Amino acid sequence: MEILPYFKNAVPGRLHQSPQQNLIFPVNMPYPYIPYWKKIPIIRLLTIFLPGIVQQFHWPIPVSVLLGLAMISTGIALFFLFFPLSFFSRYKLGFINGLSVFLLFIVLGSLSVWRQDIRLRSHWLGNIYKENDAVLIKLDESPTEKSKSFKAKASVTGFLRNDSLIPAKGGVILYFSKDPSLPELRPGDELLTCGILQPIPASANPGSFDFQQYALFQGITHQAFLRRSDFIITGRHSSALQSFIHRIRSWVLSVLQTAFPGKNERGLAEALLIGYKDDLDKALVQSYTNTGVVHIIAISGLHLGLIYWLLVKLLWPLQRRRYLKWLRPPLIISGLWLFALLAGAQPSVLRSALMFTCIVIGESLSRKSRVYNSLAISAFLLLCYNPYWLWDAGFQLSYAAIIGIVAFMKPLYRLFTIRNKLLNHIWQLNAVTLSAQVLTIPVCIFHFHQFPVYFLLANFIAVPLSSLILLAEILICCIGFIPSLVLLTGKVTAFLIRFMNTFIERVEALPFSVWNGLQISFIQAALLMLCLASACAWYFSKKQVVLLYTSLISLAGFMILRSLSFISAGQQKKIIVYQQSADFIYGRKYISIPFSTTFNSTYVNPTRILFRLLPAEEIPAFNVSGNHISFLSKKTVLLNGLKHYQPGPTRVATDLLILSQNPSEDAGQLSRSLDIRQVVADATVPAWKVRRWQQQCDSLDIPFHDVRTKGAFVMNL
Repeated sequence: MEILPYFKNAVPGRLHQSPQQNLIFPVNMPYPYIPYWKKIPIIRLLTIFLPGIVQQFHWPIPVSVLLGLAMISTGIALFFLFFPLSFFSRYKLGFINGLSVFLLFIVLGSLSVWRQDIRLRSHWLGNIYKENDAVLIKLDESPTEKSKSFKAKASVTGFLRNDSLIPAKGGVILYFSKDPSLPELRPGDELLTCGILQPIPASANPGSFDFQQYALFQGITHQAFLRRSDFIITGRHSSALQSFIHRIRSWVLSVLQTAFPGKNERGLAEALLIGYKDDLDKALVQSYTNTGVVHIIAISGLHLGLIYWLLVKLLWPLQRRRYLKWLRPPLIISGLWLFALLAGAQPSVLRSALMFTCIVIGESLSRKSRVYNSLAISAFLLLCYNPYWLWDAGFQLSYAAIIGIVAFMKPLYRLFTIRNKLLNHIWQLNAVTLSAQVLTIPVCIFHFHQFPVYFLLANFIAVPLSSLILLAEILICCIGFIPSLVLLTGKVTAFLIRFMNTFIERVEALPFSVWNGLQISFIQAALLMLCLASACAWYFSKKQVVLLYTSLISLAGFMILRSLSFISAGQQKKIIVYQQSADFIYGRKYISIPFSTTFNSTYVNPTRILFRLLPAEEIPAFNVSGNHISFLSKKTVLLNGLKHYQPGPTRVATDLLILSQNPSEDAGQLSRSLDIRQVVADATVPAWKVRRWQQQCDSLDIPFHDVRTKGAFVMNL
């Protein structure tokens, strides 16, 4: 037992032993100050775990090296844990133990990414599949109706080749043609098909949503389009849990369809209660997005919070009975996870369910755990299960919202004292929403490139009203066996839904309701989040100067990076060929040339937002003459199948040859009159002609780019 030296202000006197440590302190001496960051160890470990995930995704390390590093770091940690060392030796060598733990958690993050990447497995379908193979597929979900087909996620279990079964694994997306003879398909159904599996194509345009990466994060790498004659059902083997969830969801949907005959009301009711979005009106969803209340439609912590509150109230009698008290925690946890499964088990739902599970367990053990530690535990467990959720917008928004609520809800709520209980409850709900917006605003701008100007007004009505609607829907399901009461309650709830929809649409119709075209980088989003969080913490705390300085420095960094991005955008000169058009860019101005009458500009808007582009009537050194387009020092020739190319007397240097529609010329013919340096085929060129041009360009040693398969072509000048 060691005697600690007295603190500077300690008064000598009797000694007593600290209950936390086997040490002796003077009776009047204060306990040593423990920094706050040492009280949240899980967060410290999580901040080490996350860089390992990012590193392995962007700069992968061979698994043999990772395992070796894991063994070394684990060996060092075990040595310090079990080998008898004196107190001073442990103190002197403590940094070595800290470095070993640091290395171990980075390696664990990297290993979680390696484990999740299906492409690194020898049995991955991409390593085995051949075009003539018959494919065994198991449906993971019921098909959902789209505009031209039915869509479902499925898993490949094997291939039939030469009368032998080859096991394989991998996720696929199936598109079924709309056929009256299409049978009802359910999760667990096994299909045998000769349909051709195709890799999911890469992102079409810079800045657009990368569906290939999004699908990969779910273990899906291929897709197939199946007609009714392309497959047969070989078995129906859904698990007991899948069957139970499917029956419950089907029953809930049938009750809601009875209660809400109107499509708009029914679609919103289904999305609010169980996350079923097939009946949602797209225009209505866009209205909720533009007003900043789309989180109401997405199952999130708000919904789980209401379910948790309801379960606590219903099961409160068990808390008063000594012999039944132990039943309350498992029943609450079971109810939370049942709702999470019914809602589709999305990352935000799992996070909320896991978070409330930690709270219930902590309460049952009579321990008050720090909420930040509980959040870190839930994030760590979810990222261990699927590290790719780190890039999921819903996952990021979910944690940003809950951290904002934990940090700022109480001080914000205490700004006003309202004696009326109803108004006080409404203000409390809106305080929750406002505090959640503090950290979610930068995330929304980063992902969705827009800011809802009137989100405060929209949330003030929508949040309490949606909570009331959700509770009414739960009541409808509880009385589902009494049709008359279902219809009566449904009419009242439908009125509330119509009122909320009308209010949201009116808010969207206000002038300047949405600030569109915003573009910030990840670092800018992080600085903006730090600026807002520090400013709010400074305002609600004791006006600590360090928080104010942090906010101002973050704001300065954000403004500097944003200014540099605008300067860089003002100096850019590019030619971008999309699927049905091309943009000629000079600084932040562009001129667009469409190749087709069906061209839709919204398809290329993400690219224009990324490069901060504005339309212009004219730009310097740009001229169009027949098939020829001259821009700066580059010469472009457009072949669109409508007008034949007329060769000149001399061979013309051509930096870019664009193929569109169905051009009659071929590469060999044009190479005699044009000195071609790059050929690009847009998405309107027939596939057979693209293959022919590809072969001819390869023989002539001319680079060829197919926009349909490789995405937009970008030429930096």
